Formats: sequence, C-alpha cells, structure tokens
Amino acid sequence: MWLNEQGITAFVLKYRLGSKGYRHPRMLQDVSRAIRLVRANADKWKLDSDRIGVMGSSAGGHLASTVLTHFDAGEARAKDLVDRHSSRPDLGILCYPVISMGSFTHKGSRRNLLGNSPSEELIELLSSEKQIKSDTPPTFIFHTAEDSAVPVENALMFAAGLRAKRIPFSLHVYPKGRHGIGLGTNRWDPTCRHPWTRQCEIWLREQEFGKTQ
Repeated sequence: MWLNEQGITAFVLKYRLGSKGYRHPRMLQDVSRAIRLVRANADKWKLDSDRIGVMGSSAGGHLASTVLTHFDAGEARAKDLVDRHSSRPDLGILCYPVISMGSFTHKGSRRNLLGNSPSEELIELLSSEKQIKSDTPPTFIFHTAEDSAVPVENALMFAAGLRAKRIPFSLHVYPKGRHGIGLGTNRWDPTCRHPWTRQCEIWLREQEFGKTQ
C-alpha cells in the first residue's frame, strides 16, 4: 500500500524457503523469474519495463541483494518467452538486510539458504557484498545500529561495496530500533519512529520511479 501511494505498482513474491527444505539456487530462481515475468508483461499490465525494482527485508533483503548482484540479460532464443527477458532490477531497496554469509551473517538465514556445511566457495558466492559488479543497480539501504538479530555491518559492507564500484546508493543507519520494524509506522513502539520511508520516497523520485510531483 505504501508503494501504491507513491504511484508504484507492487507485486509480492512468494518464493521457496529453506524452512521447507529448499536451498540455493531455488530462491534466486524464483525472484529472477518474477522480474522476468513482470518485464515480459509490462505492456499488457501498463508498466514501464525499464522501471522494475526489487525490495526485501531481513532474509528477504538478502534475496533482493542476491538478484542485485546475480542477474542476466535473458536467453534470446529461449522457447519460453518470459526467459528471453532480463532479470536485472533497475533499483533495489534493502531493509535491515542480511547481506553477508561470513562472520556478520544471521546464522539461521545462512543455514536455511546454504545448509549446515556450505563450502567456502558457496559462502563467497552468496556474500552479496563481495559480488557487486559495475552494473549492479542503484540501491537504497536502511538499518538500525542496535539491531540485535542482523548486525548493521551487513548494510555497511554492502554500501562500501557499492561505493568501491561507484554505484549510486543511499544509506540510512538509525541509532535506535529493533529488528523487523517494517515501515516504522507503529506509533506505540518508540523504536519504530524513523523517517526511512520519507527518505526513500525522495530517493525514488530521484530515480524517476512513481509520482513525478
């Protein structure tokens, strides 16, 4: 509803979960397919195929960061017309995201994604801060410094990786706030009183997403 208020059409992805026995790359396949599907139907659904973003929170933030760093242009001769389209998002929004599979990871998220004994190569591959490329999309990131579930270092490392590749980003770290504050609109919870959505609205306008006024 918040995205709709910004003049942005939103889709909710229900993807395969580690808690149901699925492991990488099933999750990445699901979000990649979703982006291709929306892009393939852009004309029919009256959308701009060059303005398709991805947004995720916590473990969903890791999935969003994964498709921000592991996308492809599609297969031009694929029999399935959807697979001919790019899976690259045009921007990303990451909310208190799990980013790294290393020392600052959320252990439950890593176990659900990679299993109990992942190889060092797989840990490296799914540590999004190490997979940023020159064509990684612009990204908005917010986190809280006192998040006790997913350390703020996850957001800081991803921002540092974007900076190293000269990718535009907007990083907001708030001193207070529990993990999972969502839109931060619970007026009864003092840890939720953050203006990240207002900052994100400004950033979305700068990226020419949503309302122009």
